Amino acid sequence: MLTIGLISDTHGLVRPEVFDALAGVDFILHAGDVGPPEVLIELSAIAPIRAVRGNTDEAGRPDLVERIDEMFEQVRVVVTHGHEIDKGPNPPRLVSAYMHADVIIYGHTHQQLITRAARRTVINPGAAGARRFKLQPSVAKLYIDARRVDAKLIQLLPDDVILPEPGTTG
Repeated sequence: MLTIGLISDTHGLVRPEVFDALAGVDFILHAGDVGPPEVLIELSAIAPIRAVRGNTDEAGRPDLVERIDEMFEQVRVVVTHGHEIDKGPNPPRLVSAYMHADVIIYGHTHQQLITRAARRTVINPGAAGARRFKLQPSVAKLYIDARRVDAKLIQLLPDDVILPEPGTTG
């Protein structure tokens, strides 16, 4: 079985909880809005990492690609940030854009999600960076065993932790 760590929207912050949450994965896929290159270097201490460029990432960076479209075991996985989807990414729009994929991983919305759409698995690991929009920081794991796919969301903070919105105090 292959275990892939999924992370998105770090925006320059690697929370210490990410190291425990993704410990033991075979590699990591980052769905964009990475922040500076040091984020990928830090995450590579967990496992090898590949990342796509998000709308806040600098264009032309050699460590980021526009899209990952690859076979893992017998499963076609597409990783995109999602900002290129007209009217914003959601499972039906992503499936329409990437009909050839078995699994579609995206970021951009910061809203964690694992769902099935048109016989495809669509995953948004949520945002792992600074807490925004009152959403809980999270990552995910993707499990691939031959043609079987499973996924799990992992909260990075307990539900009772309340953080101030960026740009506010206390």
